[in-house]
Amino acid sequence: MTRPVCVIIGSGEGLGQALAKKFALQGYNVALISRSLEGSAKALNAVKQVGTDGHYFYADAQSPETIESAIANVINKMGEIEVLIYNARGDFTACKPLEISYEQLLEVYNLEVVGAFAAAKAVLPTMIKQENGSIFFSSATAAYRGSSTHPLYAIGKFGLRALSQSLTKEYAKNGVHIVHVRLDCDLDVPYMKESYGVNYNSENLAKPHDVAESYWLTHLQPKSAWSNEIELRPYTENWTY
Repeated sequence: MTRPVCVIIGSGEGLGQALAKKFALQGYNVALISRSLEGSAKALNAVKQVGTDGHYFYADAQSPETIESAIANVINKMGEIEVLIYNARGDFTACKPLEISYEQLLEVYNLEVVGAFAAAKAVLPTMIKQENGSIFFSSATAAYRGSSTHPLYAIGKFGLRALSQSLTKEYAKNGVHIVHVRLDCDLDVPYMKESYGVNYNSENLAKPHDVAESYWLTHLQPKSAWSNEIELRPYTENWTY
């Protein structure tokens, strides 16, 4: 029996790795798409340790044509895609709104919105035809509020949420489950542990594998009771929205 295929765009050592391992454990072959094999190496290794089929494909989220090409290569090599997870994100750059350059604004829009659209556009026609499939957009609380200190991040995530809502309002009726995942928290990854320093407390951070579990459970939801937006946070989180 052919195994279903899960594609993860943005497959680093944190949430990307956890998502890759989770779907592999559930019997999925996993395609990892990112700018470098090095960046996806831990996720690819996690898939192979589980024993399912895993492959790396190059694409730059800033270039929608490379995303379309990568997904076409996935389909050609691994088969049709049942789950697409757009997990790409840029730098969390701090600045005041008037300090934003046109170049920065275009970069964040290309990454968060154009890249996500290119990925969805590459898989939606087949999902619609088959009346089956899930698309996840990894996002943040920034999608709900502007920021005086990190406006670029907020602008990008606002756009991503609008894209997700627009797609789901049009294509949910065709059996495609499209989900905007709002992470209202920091993830418990080495970078954040280093960043917190002496204030690090794992109870205050979300475990990537627990977050991946929530993606999986959302994918399993019956069509009569879908979540099209979910929010995730550890039990200790002081809500920011």
